[in-house]
Amino acid sequence: MATQKSFDELLNTKQKKLAFFQNLVLVAVADNYLDQQESDFLVSIGKRLDLTEEDTTPIADNLPLLSFIIPEEGLQKTMELQSLVMMVLQDGVIDKAEYNLCLEYARRIGYSKDTLDEFIQTLQNS
Repeated sequence: MATQKSFDELLNTKQKKLAFFQNLVLVAVADNYLDQQESDFLVSIGKRLDLTEEDTTPIADNLPLLSFIIPEEGLQKTMELQSLVMMVLQDGVIDKAEYNLCLEYARRIGYSKDTLDEFIQTLQNS
């Protein structure tokens, strides 16, 4: 399931990085609560992507207006789904709203519920 391509190779523009970060934020706040593990995960991803607070503030400020941005490249779609599942698993609780958002994303990139459940099972056990 994991790909050898790095974040840097897949997310090679500021626009791709911000879209990916926005997708993570949407899942993180789906249950209307951002706990410390989720916050720490977002901060670590933001740092890894070299995003500044100035870059990410518009995402936080416009949450009610935002929706998923689906990448064009297949490998990026898969990597993003894995990352969204990792976000859901951060607090140890798979909230229904978070799960449903991941399912929406999975279906929009052509994956089934079974594939999403397999991602969750694999990442929970890793």
